[in-house]
Amino acid sequence: MDRAKPGSKHHLIAEAHGIPLAVSLTGGQRNDVTQLMPLVEAIPPVRGRRGRPRQRPGRVYADRGYDHDKYRKQVRAKGITPVIARRGTGHGSGLGTYRWVVEQSLALLHWFRRLRIRWEIRDDIHEAFLSLACAIICWRRLRNLSLC
Repeated sequence: MDRAKPGSKHHLIAEAHGIPLAVSLTGGQRNDVTQLMPLVEAIPPVRGRRGRPRQRPGRVYADRGYDHDKYRKQVRAKGITPVIARRGTGHGSGLGTYRWVVEQSLALLHWFRRLRIRWEIRDDIHEAFLSLACAIICWRRLRNLSLC
């Protein structure tokens, strides 16, 4: 465990193609589950078919770090089905097929050297680089999707 280490964590919600929808920055020793609801609330409205537009996604997939019954209830209250791996259960929950998209997006974020190792002392500067990296990833993904 690295609880005493200084540093920061990047928390990310991505859509099915790996486009970042919401991102947050916390201290390295902070528990992951505390960032679940701020990330869910930061998701922009989903646009799509004509008629009454959806405001939220149908499901949220998360790993064991976000497993807590209190937060599952809060996500359900927002009208979103939480699909979160349980702590203490063996691997093979089937979430790996969905979770790899987020892991890939986090890996893309860490390709930016300014984000891989945090050199900035001020949080707002690091968050600005984080937002810029997300915008670049969005642009690259959408450009590649339009070429298909």
